[in-house]
Amino acid sequence: MIEDARRTIRAVTVVTNPHSGLGKGDDVATAALARFAERGITITEVRTATAAESVQRVRDSIADPATGPDAVVCIGGDGLISVMLAALAETGVPLGLIPAGTGNDLAREIGVPTEDPAGAADVVADGNIRTIDLGRIEADGAAPMWFATVTGTGFDARVTLRANEMRWPKGRLRYTVAALAEISGRFTVPYRVELTGVSADGLTKPGATEDTVIETNAVMVAVGNTRTYGGGMLICPDAVMDDGLLDLTVVGALSRVEMLRLLPALSAGKRQDHPDVKQYRAAQVTLTAAGAPATADGEPAGTLPITIRAVPRALTVLVP
Repeated sequence: MIEDARRTIRAVTVVTNPHSGLGKGDDVATAALARFAERGITITEVRTATAAESVQRVRDSIADPATGPDAVVCIGGDGLISVMLAALAETGVPLGLIPAGTGNDLAREIGVPTEDPAGAADVVADGNIRTIDLGRIEADGAAPMWFATVTGTGFDARVTLRANEMRWPKGRLRYTVAALAEISGRFTVPYRVELTGVSADGLTKPGATEDTVIETNAVMVAVGNTRTYGGGMLICPDAVMDDGLLDLTVVGALSRVEMLRLLPALSAGKRQDHPDVKQYRAAQVTLTAAGAPATADGEPAGTLPITIRAVPRALTVLVP
C-alpha cells in the first residue's frame, strides 16, 4: 500500500457536471465553492458544452506545473471522473472529489463524504494525497479508456446502460429496477477469459508472465480496480486499488431465478458466496463474448473483445 502524503492546496481547477445526481450538481457545487472561498483557495471553473472540451481545458490548465493548479476537482459522479482521467492519468496532479452523482463509488472507496459537499471540499483543502492504480481498456479500432472503479460486461453492463437512461427511481434502486427489466432479455453467453500475470502457485502478482485461459458460459464478468459499482454493489469484494492487479468476478450460468435471488444481496453490498460466482486476480485480462457490451465507471466502453490492464500508481487522489 502507498503511504499518504500532503500537498499545499492554494489553487484548484474545478470541473462541474450540473446534471450529476439527476440535477443536484449545481447545489453541490455552490456549497463546495463557498467552502473553498472560506479556505482561501483560488478557483478556476471549467464549464463547457462537451466532455472533450472539458478534458482539453483541464489539460491546458495543468500543462505548466509552475502556473497550474495544485489540484483538479470534479464536482459530479463517477462518470465525470472517468472522463477527466484522460487528462489526469499519470500526471501526478491530484484529483479532488466533490460527490454529486448517483453511485459515487470512487469517493466512497477512498473515504470522501458523499452527502456533505463542504466536508468533501475540506478534504481537498487539507491536501492529504494517496496514489492509486487505474485500469486501462484497449480494443481494436477504439481509443484507450481509463477507469478508476469497475468495468462491467454482459448483463451488468446492459443494466448500467439502461439505468443511465432512467430518470426514476433515484439512487441505487434505479439499478435494481434496470436489472429486473434486463433479466428477461439475453442472459448467459459464452465467454473466453484470458488472464496474464498469474503465478504458477495460483496467486497473482505484477510482472508475472504465466497465463490462464477460462472458457465458460457466464451471465457477466466484472473487472475491478476497486470493490464496488452501482452505488455500493460489492462486486469485487477483495479488490485493492494500489496492488497493481485487477480483480475479476465471473458470474456463471445462473438461471434467471437464481439471479433474482442474487440481486437483492448484491444491491445491499453483501459479499456473494455462490458456487457459480468465482473470483480471479491478474495484471491483465482479455475478455471475449460475442456482442456483449462493456461499461467502465458506469460509462459506455464499447463491446467485447477488450483487453484491460492494471496501471500501477497512475492517479493521485486527495483523501481524508
